[in-house]
Order: sequence, then structure tokens, then C-alpha cells
Amino acid sequence: MFLDTVLTRNPGLVDAAAALHRNGEIPPDTYVVDLDAVEANAALLAAEAERLGISLWFVVKQLGRNPELIRAIARHIPRSAAIDPAEARTLHAAGAQPGNLGHLVQIPRRALPEMLAWRPETVTVFDLANARAVSDAARRLGFVQDILIRLEGAAGSVYPGQEGGVPLDRLEAFAKDAEALDGIRIAGVTAFPCVLCDPVTGVPAATPNFGLALKARELLAARGHHGLKLSAPSATSMASLPLLAELGATHGEPGHALTGTTPLHALDPAQPEKPAYVYVSEVAHTLDDGRPAIFGGGFYTRSHIRSALLPRTGTRLGVQNAPAENIDYYRLLDAPARAADVRVGDTALLAFRTQIFVTRSTVAVVSGLASGSPRLNGLYDAHGRAL
Repeated sequence: MFLDTVLTRNPGLVDAAAALHRNGEIPPDTYVVDLDAVEANAALLAAEAERLGISLWFVVKQLGRNPELIRAIARHIPRSAAIDPAEARTLHAAGAQPGNLGHLVQIPRRALPEMLAWRPETVTVFDLANARAVSDAARRLGFVQDILIRLEGAAGSVYPGQEGGVPLDRLEAFAKDAEALDGIRIAGVTAFPCVLCDPVTGVPAATPNFGLALKARELLAARGHHGLKLSAPSATSMASLPLLAELGATHGEPGHALTGTTPLHALDPAQPEKPAYVYVSEVAHTLDDGRPAIFGGGFYTRSHIRSALLPRTGTRLGVQNAPAENIDYYRLLDAPARAADVRVGDTALLAFRTQIFVTRSTVAVVSGLASGSPRLNGLYDAHGRAL
């Protein structure tokens, strides 16, 4: 999906990743991430958001919750949005300020005392039971916690496994009950996804969920709530920040923009954010019909993979589809025109949309590419633990 973009915009990353594998410094099933590019992207996004009057909470699930990358991003975007408790703890340990917790996954009530003690800017709640739990925990800690109300998504807009939220037609009743809880304050609303990239053009556009969030904010304002936040996550990037500002969002939540890997980046290499990772695999064996099998472990079902580069010979081969329900022990490539173009042990480089935290991959953080002095900073697992 992003291989041509990476080759155009960040060829030094491709060369460094191939050399690291060739020299035995990284194993197959490794994402190689350009630390300097990630930090430069964060700086771009922070400056544009400031110009537009929007606040940002950064997201790192797609980066493997990596502490080096978290620290680099936080130098420019200090506050984060944690999608689940494990991510919240990693972000906290790396020094990122908590912007929004409970973003996609509610905080288990037994974890609330620990996480509220970090004094997050907001906590997202999906229902009244979770609002009560946050209120009780905050009251015991001696303060009032700001919450964001998650809206139930419009029909057909919610990803399976991410269901939940307050229906717009039940928001008035929810707000009345929440206002009676003395450990919380209604600080705003959110929904997911609020922005998506057009599958053909890649151009970001608001989803119906954005409209629901705007209506919800109006309703809460009519009840006397002031200074309400509206966080509009998904596809936050240099291209979509003006849209967020125009429509009235107060917060964006950049994730894939930090690595230059939104769908728009696949179609338009001229986007300001620089592509910042490649996936490294290796030819494991060749089928009798000539198709090479490369090691898996890091493939993602929504990745839109198209091709792989084998640097030894410069061969580009198509990547064959694989059923999402199967374990990705290997991934098959198209058979080469000449058998000699591929041999066992060859490096294979790919670039596609990923969520590293759901893989079993290694993450290699590299720096110094722009200066021509690449170095391997360290190896980590997919959850940010040093190897």
C-alpha cells in the first residue's frame, strides 16, 4: 500500500532496513521505524493544530506503544489518548501526559484509582454505569474528573468490536443522571470514527458520527454546559486538520499521520508527513509452483498490501491475499519470472497499513537516516518492551 510512497519519500529507511536484516541485526517479522521522521511528523502536526486553534491527543497503538517513539512525539504533542489500560500505562511510564483515557476501551473499574490519580484531562465514558464508577473513584481521590460522553455511532458506521456509547435520543436523560454525580463534570463529547478517507481519492471527509457529536454538543450546551470539547478521532492528519477546525472540533487524535500512513499518503506521496516505517520479512521457502513464502507475524487484515520488494535483485512481486481467519505463519508472493530472482533467506520489504500492537512483531527503532549516519537504537516487542 505504501511501498512506492516510502521509496519516493524515504529511500534511506528502505536501505537501512535491508542492511539491518542482511547483517543479521534484526529478524524477519520486524517493523523498522524511523524515529526522526516520526518526530518531524509530530512537529508538523503540532504546528498546524496550533495555527488552527485545535488541541491534539496522540495515539500509539499502531506504533507498538514504543517508549522511544512516545517520548519523541511528546516533545511536540505532550498529551496522549490511550485506547486501553495497557496503552495508558505505557504512555504514563514513558512520560506522556494523559489527555484522554477510555478512548476506545473503557477503564476497568479496579484500574480507575490508579489511572485517575494521574489526573487525565478527560475520561471517556460509554454509559451511566461507567460514569458512576469514574465519579465514585474520583470522589474518593478528592477531586472532580472531567468526562467525555461517547456517542453511539450512526447505523453502519461502527466497527465490529467497538460498539457502545450513548444514543443521541437518550443523551438528555443520560446528562440529567450524570449531572447528579458529584465526582464528574461533563466536559464534552466524542464519537468514532468521525473522519474517514475516501477509498478512491484518499481525501478525508466527515462521517455521520461527526454530525451526531455536533448535535450532542448543542444539546449539552442548551443544558448549561460551557466550554465543551469535541474530540473527532480517526484520520487526523495535516490534510484533515483544516476540516476539523472548519466543522468545530476542539481535538484531533493523530495516529497514522505520525508515520505518514493514512490512506491519503498511499495515493499522494506529496503529503507533508513523511512515511516512517517498513516491514521486514525473509523468504522462508518456495512452493513447488515457484511462489515464495515469506515469514509472517506482522500482517494486518485491513493492511491493503499490494507488493513486496526483494532488494538483493530489485525484484517486485505481488503479495497474495490471505484469509483473515487464518494465522499468518507465512504470506505467499507471486512467482517470479525467473527462479534465480528469489532464494531462501532473501530480505523482503513491504509497507502497508498496520496496527503493530495486535501483531507478534519486533519493532526496530532507527535514527540518523537524514544525516546519512543510520543507527539502530533498540529492539522492542509489539507492546513496547525492550528486547
